[in-house]
Amino acid sequence: MLRLYFIRHGKTFGNTLGRYIGTTDEPLSKEGQEMLRNGSYPRVSAVYCSPLRRCLETAGLIYPDLSPRVEPLLRECDFGEFENRNYQELSGNSAYQAWVDSNGQLPFPGGESREAFRKRCEKGFRRVLAEVVRSRQTLRQRESKGEESKDVSVALIVHGGTIMSILEAFGNPKREFYHWQVGNGEGFGALLEEEAYEKRDEVRVYEIHPISPFAGLSV
Repeated sequence: MLRLYFIRHGKTFGNTLGRYIGTTDEPLSKEGQEMLRNGSYPRVSAVYCSPLRRCLETAGLIYPDLSPRVEPLLRECDFGEFENRNYQELSGNSAYQAWVDSNGQLPFPGGESREAFRKRCEKGFRRVLAEVVRSRQTLRQRESKGEESKDVSVALIVHGGTIMSILEAFGNPKREFYHWQVGNGEGFGALLEEEAYEKRDEVRVYEIHPISPFAGLSV
């Protein structure tokens, strides 16, 4: 059984202003760093990250003893003309109003469509799974015959949109995109049936539950 943790990066300055932070390579804010240091996160054996600085810094703070493996396809959406702006700054922008009216279905002007972003995230997640399963197969081959293989836990430290895209595509039971919204530094735990994946290339993430690293803390 493969245990997965989908963790959104810590808070950045742009996050505090409600801006669309996609391709902008912001560092964590001091507040975001402090929140992560005080959080309680599950132990894992491997960490995979978006290539953006805010995710790499988050990985370094909560899993300092593990070297993150970067998967470029897990980066945040390209918000195009809306990048690094919030709804107040976009007020009166006809393209933004059209996007809002479409419930986020229209492509971002000069950026990605939600469908293209979702497909990219799906592909990136499948690449992570393929690497994890390959390493597991190699480990099993080295084990003595008849020895039971142990479960493994993997953290994906990525973006809110990335988490929503992956869980919308592979979560069981099915839920719509915005159901999987999560705060900075928070996320979800889930299970993946490794045998089904190896035999049938079936990606089904189930027993999804929120993880609350800041329970009992004032954040």
